[in-house]
Amino acid sequence: MRKYSSGIVISGVVAISAYFINSILPTDIFGATLIALIVGMLLNPITEKHESFRPGIDWVSKRVLRVGIILTGITLSFTQVMEAGKYALLLLMFTLTTSFGMGYICSKIFKINWKLSSLLSVSTAICGGTAVATLGPTIDADDKDIAYAISATFLFDIITVIAFPWFGKLMGMSDTSFGLWIGTAVNDTSSVVAAGYAFSDIAGSLATIVKLTRTLFIVPIVIIFSWIYAKKRQQSNVYENDIKKDINFMEIFPWFIIGFLVFVGINSSGIISSITTTNIAKLAKLFLAMALASIGMKTSIKEVAGVGITPMIAGVIIDTSVVIVALFAQAAILSLI
Repeated sequence: MRKYSSGIVISGVVAISAYFINSILPTDIFGATLIALIVGMLLNPITEKHESFRPGIDWVSKRVLRVGIILTGITLSFTQVMEAGKYALLLLMFTLTTSFGMGYICSKIFKINWKLSSLLSVSTAICGGTAVATLGPTIDADDKDIAYAISATFLFDIITVIAFPWFGKLMGMSDTSFGLWIGTAVNDTSSVVAAGYAFSDIAGSLATIVKLTRTLFIVPIVIIFSWIYAKKRQQSNVYENDIKKDINFMEIFPWFIIGFLVFVGINSSGIISSITTTNIAKLAKLFLAMALASIGMKTSIKEVAGVGITPMIAGVIIDTSVVIVALFAQAAILSLI
């Protein structure tokens, strides 16, 4: 375990520093995980020169990341799905289809590798940076693509927090209408909360519930992409005697998702106190910040910049498409009530 210690310690220090930096900022628009990623990338030239950091950084980026994702389940409950209502779930079907559909189209038009386009899509469809960090290892995405997708999410979220409450009031949207729209169209949870409550308390509360319901969709998405990735590897590998091996579902299944669902179930049952739930949620955020810091330290800024502007354009198209579809879909659904 000694060989991992230096990498684990520096990841922890960066994560804690990110929380401190985030706490002194006037708003939570950045989030500790994004700050941890950026600081990690700034430290990349140093960690690359010292091999002693590498084992621990790799360990944190894989093991601690998955533990963080598992613990994140404590922030959700199955009752939230019921509270969101069938209309919110119907709206989510529209936005999820739009996000992944546009991601596929953009990958073909702009010739973006399928892993990066998938990360951009899942970021928009589910829950921003957390979804990217969850799906990335599942499809063995490059660290630079993970960092790029999270950065693209952040840039779009800045626009939504500033512009969407103003736009909603300009359009004369009701609290329910705005809450449904923001809850399905904005990426990161902190941005949903900021934009929702900037409009009204009712809109903020509804937007948060819808957003957390969205987060539960990470489970089927990760399972589906595990199968897609296994299928792509099967097609690209050369097997002896030209015989392709069948895909073993037990081997490709992302078992950490079971842990995630267990914690969702624990929170849904109410068997633990709210204080314990809060503490576990804080620990989950710390672990995710450590994981993002480690991913940042494995990724150089030059590599991320080398990805180019094209994926960013694709990300804007995906995000904008979801925003427009969510806006009109929620209006159509509410008109039927």
